[in-house]
Amino acid sequence: MDKIILRGGNRLEGEMRVSGAKNAALPLIAASLLAEDPMHFTNVPHLQDVTTIIELLGQVGARVIVGERMKVEVDATAIHSVRAPYELVKTMRASILVLGPLLARYGEAEVSLPGGCAIGTRPVNLHLKGLEAMGAEIRVEEGYIKARAPRLQGTRFFFDQASVTGTENLMMAATLAEGTTVLENAAREPEVADLGECLNRMGARISGIGTDELVIEGVSRLGGVEHRILPDRIEAGTYMAAAALTRGDATVKGARPGHVESVVEKLREMGAEVTLGGDWIRVRMDDRPSPANLRTQPYPGLPTDMQAQLMVLNVLAHGSATVTETVFENRFMHVQELRRMGAEIELTGNAAMVRGVERLTGAPVMATDLRASASLVLAGLVAEGESSVERIYHIDRGYERIEEKLALLGADVRRVPA
Repeated sequence: MDKIILRGGNRLEGEMRVSGAKNAALPLIAASLLAEDPMHFTNVPHLQDVTTIIELLGQVGARVIVGERMKVEVDATAIHSVRAPYELVKTMRASILVLGPLLARYGEAEVSLPGGCAIGTRPVNLHLKGLEAMGAEIRVEEGYIKARAPRLQGTRFFFDQASVTGTENLMMAATLAEGTTVLENAAREPEVADLGECLNRMGARISGIGTDELVIEGVSRLGGVEHRILPDRIEAGTYMAAAALTRGDATVKGARPGHVESVVEKLREMGAEVTLGGDWIRVRMDDRPSPANLRTQPYPGLPTDMQAQLMVLNVLAHGSATVTETVFENRFMHVQELRRMGAEIELTGNAAMVRGVERLTGAPVMATDLRASASLVLAGLVAEGESSVERIYHIDRGYERIEEKLALLGADVRRVPA
């Protein structure tokens, strides 16, 4: 198991290129189960979660070939199993995304209840309610979701709360259902739209992509296509925050500025100069951050996946700010570790009151989830002395070669065996 060692104080300067989006790659690879021809994906990020979903498809009988530059071919024409085992599903909650495709294409599925980051309950009940509304018979036995349906039927389903993976699962299942399915209060995230656009190119009939109401007319078959995965807006936002935090001047290339508008707005409020191009974002910061209240919201609001990183800017701001988490109920586990570095943060329910300090000091800290680990790395970039971030297998789930990209921008950072 590795850890990341940082010595703070270096100003980040230069250019880095954002990788493909993990949160788009996972549902897209799962959607390969719907295709009667091979699927080809480019701009696939080299991440542990992507490896897990590839292994999972291999377990059920798909042939997966990983080529140069992470070009991935998935041939799911000879599936021999509809069971997604606990051994793989326990490491990644997104494994639940194979449930809808397996059930829609093969009439049955057995998927272990998922595991993953401990940042909230993130229940799968919305997935199951939606599939039951489409006519599936579902039982939960011995830790497995067991679903059966000769053919799913179109329905109208309202999400009590917007769910990204719930929307993706039901949208995939509905593509092969008989009749029309309407999903109301659907998630609007760019990754959901990317999946919908790919499914349409495969032969699906989905309208309303990018809105909170999706209308899916079921078809009898889907074919294979080549699809380029969109850039990772959370990775882009993380490096944008890092540039501002270190009073740097860095350009994130290969990004889609329209997908990070809420992050751009907050960085500007904190004093950063942000310049946007067609596929690049430049962030420059010369002074200590100004405090800014943060409130996470579903897209297009401020992403919960950027809460921890932006909190670090408030930690060093000249003043106080409140950070309110509305998406997950247990997403402040980084606070205790930031306190070890000198941060002044008080928690009350789903809100954190942050009083800015002039400096942080290096300390050994422990990653507790994917985005928390990113915030600790950012804190280490500016802390006086040396910091070590342990349990970085969390960060490897969502950031491709983070130490190499930060070093390219001038950070004093290295990965070493723990």
